[in-house]
Amino acid sequence: MRSLPVAVRRLALSVLVLAAAAGAGGLGCAKRTVTRITPDTVVDLSGRWNDADSREVSSAMIQDALNAPWVTQWIQKTGRKPTVIVGVIRNRTAEHIPVGTFVGDIERAFVNSGQMSVVATAAERQDLRSERADQWQNATEETAKKMGRELGADFMLSGSIESITDRQEGQAALYYQVDLTLQNIESNEKSWIGQHKIKKVVQKGRFTP
Repeated sequence: MRSLPVAVRRLALSVLVLAAAAGAGGLGCAKRTVTRITPDTVVDLSGRWNDADSREVSSAMIQDALNAPWVTQWIQKTGRKPTVIVGVIRNRTAEHIPVGTFVGDIERAFVNSGQMSVVATAAERQDLRSERADQWQNATEETAKKMGRELGADFMLSGSIESITDRQEGQAALYYQVDLTLQNIESNEKSWIGQHKIKKVVQKGRFTP
């Protein structure tokens, strides 16, 4: 191209630039389709832990906990339904799992059962205490909420999420195990121990390590 006149070289360069821009524009304008679905629709794209797993595990395990003898025994002993706090649920898998969403699903299942009371977590309690303290400084005496009226929990639920991934010739098996334990806060007695397992097989082309 160096042997060509300057004007010709400039024209050729301009054509190349325009062609590249057109190609980039074509890629940028590729049509994207978005389909709205109901939030409870099960969608497994990668096979990893998702919102459907969170709902399935929380619902199944809490139902198992509510059907265990400890609930009836507690009501017979105290004459009232138990009060539960959800403690730490540890993610011991190699992937990012939004444990906060799982805890929310557990609390929702507990509350909706109507068989027990659920109190705020440690972080939530600090916010509530700050609000009460602020009310005593700024709200009217008639509307300020009193200190020292918190409902103490009788039981704490804690546990962990673990996983195993097995890969072979374009396939992967993903195994999740959730273990939850309900302990009597006063006596440290383990009143209920639950376990739920999920296993998925992902075919070649869908699994991303």
